[in-house]
Amino acid sequence: MSKRVLVSSIVGVVVLGGVAAGGLAMAYGATEPTVANGSARYVAPADGRAGTLTFTADVSDDSGVRSLKVVAWPVSSKLDPTEEELRKGVDSAVCRSVSAEKARCTYTMKVTQAEAAELPRGSWHVSALATAEDGGTAFVSRAAVFDVTG
Repeated sequence: MSKRVLVSSIVGVVVLGGVAAGGLAMAYGATEPTVANGSARYVAPADGRAGTLTFTADVSDDSGVRSLKVVAWPVSSKLDPTEEELRKGVDSAVCRSVSAEKARCTYTMKVTQAEAAELPRGSWHVSALATAEDGGTAFVSRAAVFDVTG
């Protein structure tokens, strides 16, 4: 075997090894965001004061957290929002960094007495769409459940 063929073969192995290592680094380096510890609480208006719906969740991603979009919907409506629907025209939570990779996100909505009278009673779900700084997303169709009573 000539030296030229041997050198070409070694260069080819090194290049292929570098491409494979780079591909593995990309496959294992980027992660999708996670939404954990989601909880929701509804407090009905009382004594002339507005009520509230509050949803809180921990969102994590290795690139940081950009946003968390939230929508609440009554189970009886059978709406079941999709990730695409959450990308458009829904409210955003306020996210406060806990670390470089984690944020605590809270969504609060005021509910007037008139609005509360119109709300369907029973169980409600909260759907959430987390977006990381690197553009990755995580959709959770049922991030929390709460009850509207009264």
